[in-house]
Amino acid sequence: MPFTLSNLKPATGSRTRVRRIGRGPGSGRGKTAGRGTKGQRARSSGRKGLARLGLKRIMQRIPKHRGFTSFHRKPSVVNVGILEQSFATGTKITPQLLETKGIVKNISDGVKILGDGTIAKTFIIKGCEVSKSAKEKIEKVGGKVE
Repeated sequence: MPFTLSNLKPATGSRTRVRRIGRGPGSGRGKTAGRGTKGQRARSSGRKGLARLGLKRIMQRIPKHRGFTSFHRKPSVVNVGILEQSFATGTKITPQLLETKGIVKNISDGVKILGDGTIAKTFIIKGCEVSKSAKEKIEKVGGKVE
């Protein structure tokens, strides 16, 4: 059915009538107006601050963030053994190549190659930080670290 001025209707739920509370027994919300009998919560200014609507409980569940965020950049880590499995001999390994292969997810904080695992292939490493043990293993096999 096309939209015309004659068949326009308001969105469902947008035209709900205001519930008139405390207007006699016939209204369904008369006398105590849904507040129960007596007590702090029944009074006009009962339940101060965060106690209202259960907000206090929510605030108590949220953890307090203490300490500080470190500015020290933490590079993504790759072990020599993974390079051995993933690349052919003589490959020039760069952070971009590691990211495109899916070995490293994020290269914005740099990439560091560590010396865990064995290596038999020669690689040329460029643009990566390299640990002492990894550098020794790479150069021992005949690779280069630039």
